[in-house]
Amino acid sequence: MKHTVWHVTITGSIDTSYIDMEVNLKVPKDLSEITLKQYQEFLKIQSKNNDEEFIAQKMISIFCGITMLEVLKIRLTSLNDLIEHFTTIFSAKSELIERFTLNGVEYGHIPKLEDMSFGEYIDLETNIQDFDNYHIAMSAFYRPIKNKVKHMHSIEDYEPSEEKQRTMLDMPLDVAIGATVFFYNLETELLKCSLSYSRQQMKKMRVKTSQVEDNSPNNGDGILQSMQSQMATLQSSIQSRDLTFFNVSPISHSKSKRTK
Repeated sequence: MKHTVWHVTITGSIDTSYIDMEVNLKVPKDLSEITLKQYQEFLKIQSKNNDEEFIAQKMISIFCGITMLEVLKIRLTSLNDLIEHFTTIFSAKSELIERFTLNGVEYGHIPKLEDMSFGEYIDLETNIQDFDNYHIAMSAFYRPIKNKVKHMHSIEDYEPSEEKQRTMLDMPLDVAIGATVFFYNLETELLKCSLSYSRQQMKKMRVKTSQVEDNSPNNGDGILQSMQSQMATLQSSIQSRDLTFFNVSPISHSKSKRTK
């Protein structure tokens, strides 16, 4: 894995005085140089802590492969430059990546989702909701390519194993996030279609209810209320969707515990 070499300023101490030094730091230039495992580790830290400075420091440690002791030596301005850099690369547009190479093996995604087996669907649907288990979902969606012709390819049959799932921990993060965006958009479109269909059915139901000659004022009310509830649920599901993959704030001098 190749990284961009950054020149960052660190503060070292000699007796009671401080000196600034420029050091080389290997920084991922984009998401393809961060692994899924590193991102999972970062998310665990972020979910368990409210200390923004600590989260930022751990982020640098994890993504740049240095110790926390080394991170603590980085000057605040350089630290914020790194935070800005990672914010930028995480903000880049992510698209579905059809093929990628990992440990010398070329992987491709399931060519036709409509041909997916029940086992593939269960492992994909169950684990894609949580990044802690994302490597399991990705081992179902991406498998070694058997044959390929131009933009078409076939992949190995689905035979899940812990070893294959662990292999996906080292997959490039841009591949994993691209798949996330793809499934998010797919599911959102399905929800919108369901919402549109529900609205059409409600209109038909209102027409039928208004035409019915019945002494009961509640005729059809139960069905309409049920459909309204379903529509509200679908709308809430669409509105609540969030694809924020990175949220680390710059550290101000007033917040920093180690301002020099």
